Amino acid sequence: MTASVGFTRAWNTAHPSSFRVELLHQEAPTNRQTQTQQPSPSRSGVPAAGVHLILDLFSATHLADMEVVETTLRRCVDAAGATLLHIHLHRFEPNDGISGVAVLAESHISIHTWPEAEYAALDIFMCGQARPERCIEILLEAFKPQRAVMEQILRGRAS
Repeated sequence: MTASVGFTRAWNTAHPSSFRVELLHQEAPTNRQTQTQQPSPSRSGVPAAGVHLILDLFSATHLADMEVVETTLRRCVDAAGATLLHIHLHRFEPNDGISGVAVLAESHISIHTWPEAEYAALDIFMCGQARPERCIEILLEAFKPQRAVMEQILRGRAS
C-alpha cells in the first residue's frame, strides 16, 4: 500500500503559471517505504531534503543600502540557526540594485533588489535543523514592505 496525498492548488492570478501546493493528508508509510532512504528534515510529517522559501517584497525600503542588506542576511542566518560560510554582495549601476548570497553549510539565502521599483526577490533554502521561516520577520522588519508574498517548497520530497 502506498501513501496517498491530497492537495489543493492555489493559483496565483498575477502569475498564472505559478501555484502553491498545500499538503492536506498523508497516510502512514508502509514497511517498504520506511526501509527506503528518505531525506530529512521532516516538515509537517513530510520527509524532505530541505525547505525553500521564495519571498517577494513590494514597496520596500533600504534596498540600495549595502550595510542594511548584509546586516539583515547575517541576522537571518543567526535566527535560523544556520552556519554562515561566506557572504558576497554586488552593487549594480546605475540604479544601485544589489544582488547577493549568504552561502550556508545548510544551503543559502539570496537577495536581488530593484530600488527603482521598490522590489526585492529573496530565496531562502535550508536543510538540516535550520529554520528558514525565522528569517521572514527579520526581512519584513528590515525592508518594511507594503506587501510581501511568500511560497514554501519542500525540496527533495520522497513522494
